[in-house]
Amino acid sequence: MGILNVTPDSFSDGGRFDGLEAARLQADALVAEGAALVDIGGESTRPGHTPISAEEEQARILPVIRDLAARLPVPISIDTYKAATARVALEAGARLVNDVWGLQREPEIAHVAAAHGAPVMVMHNRETIEPEIDIVADMLRFFEKSLAIARKAGIRDADIALDPGIGFGKSWAQHLEALRRLPEIVALGFPVLVGVSRKSLLGRLHSTETKPADRLFSSVASHVLAATLGAAIVRVHDVGPHVDALRVVDAVMRKPV
Repeated sequence: MGILNVTPDSFSDGGRFDGLEAARLQADALVAEGAALVDIGGESTRPGHTPISAEEEQARILPVIRDLAARLPVPISIDTYKAATARVALEAGARLVNDVWGLQREPEIAHVAAAHGAPVMVMHNRETIEPEIDIVADMLRFFEKSLAIARKAGIRDADIALDPGIGFGKSWAQHLEALRRLPEIVALGFPVLVGVSRKSLLGRLHSTETKPADRLFSSVASHVLAATLGAAIVRVHDVGPHVDALRVVDAVMRKPV
């Protein structure tokens, strides 16, 4: 999954692709490098971000989705937790919903997805960081609630993927614990999406201070690890290097036909 943020303030690429032509060129580049999905977001969800209205979010994403849906050979997902934004994005040509609040901030988003037959990516998130809790146990409880919302709305289990939410609502140690124990999430029987690309938690592992764009190798290492532990989808800024690395994982881990 290639990341396309059409925002002025995303942590890594804010302001780079918030014009239609720049977004078009970046989407083409992501697909050319091997992205199977393009995930479009109009509101930054980085730590300390400033929330925006649904109207502002939609003004950012709709021209891009309308343009790209008509020309990209891969599906578009809309990265939003707002039901109203999900609805107009799907009407404009998006085909999946990627919700960083796991259908729980605005449960109506599940009904929107179901009405359009759109798969959903359900991410674990927390309002507060509690370093002392068992973060995977918290995820399991969270996903149980999210799955109940999805099923009640009519979303099929086959149209649900789970995301442990690395970088969201967790301490540094909990981020690592979530990755380490990824098989416990995989065991729930849903495809698992992992997104660690360029995140600040990786910066703590470097010997010197880094900018997000300096974290390519640690991003690739994180996603290779996630894939070996069962992740089915990785959400990344740098598609080409990840495709090369994950081809090796596939070749080694795939069962012979």
